[in-house]
Amino acid sequence: MMKLYSYFRSSASYRVRIALELKGLSYEYVAVHLRRGEQSMAEYREINPAGLVPALTDGGAILTQSTAIIEYLEESYPAPALLPADSIERARVRALAQTVACEMHPLNNLRVLQHLRREFALTEDDTGKWYHHWLGLGFAAFEAMLANDARTGRYCHGDQPTMADIYLVPQIYNAERFRFDLAPYPVTRRIVAQCRTLEAFQRAAPERQPDAES
Repeated sequence: MMKLYSYFRSSASYRVRIALELKGLSYEYVAVHLRRGEQSMAEYREINPAGLVPALTDGGAILTQSTAIIEYLEESYPAPALLPADSIERARVRALAQTVACEMHPLNNLRVLQHLRREFALTEDDTGKWYHHWLGLGFAAFEAMLANDARTGRYCHGDQPTMADIYLVPQIYNAERFRFDLAPYPVTRRIVAQCRTLEAFQRAAPERQPDAES
C-alpha cells in the first residue's frame, strides 16, 4: 500500500489526497506535523531532504513535490483521468493548476509567512496584508481564465474534475481560513461549491484527516 506523508492543513498534501481519492487508490496516512517541526527531523529528511510535505511512497519509490506526485499517479493509474486527452486541453488545465502552484501558493505557505515574521518583524496584520495581496492577484487571474473561456463547465475544465480543480480547492480552503474576500470571483466560487459535493473531495478535506486539530 502507498504511504502519504501529509499534514492536514498543507495545501500541497491536500492536492495529493484529492487525487488519490478521485482515483480510488488506497493509502496509509502518515502525519507530519509542520507546526511542531516534524518535517525537519532527521527521520523525515531521509524521506524528503527538502523537509516538505507531501511525500508519497509506492513500492520502493519515494516521490516528492505535489505536482510530480499527481503526474505520477496520472501516468501510473490513468483512470479516471485528471488531464484531458488533447494536448491543448491538457495545457489549459496545467496552466490553471500552475497559477495556483507557482504564482500563489509559494508566496503564502507556512515557512514564507514565518520568515516574514521572524526576519522582518512583520506583525500578524502585516503578514495578512501580504497574504491577501498575492491571493488577490492570483484569484483575479484564475477567475478571468475561467470566465473568459467556453471550455469552463461544471468544473474548471468541462464537466469532470481535473488537476485544475485539485489545485483550486485547497487554495480556497486557505483563503477562507485567512478571511480573504472571495465575493469578486463568482465562477471560481461556483466550481469550488460543485467540487465540495463530491465524496472524493469531502474525504480529502483537512477536517477529515487523522491529524486534524480542533
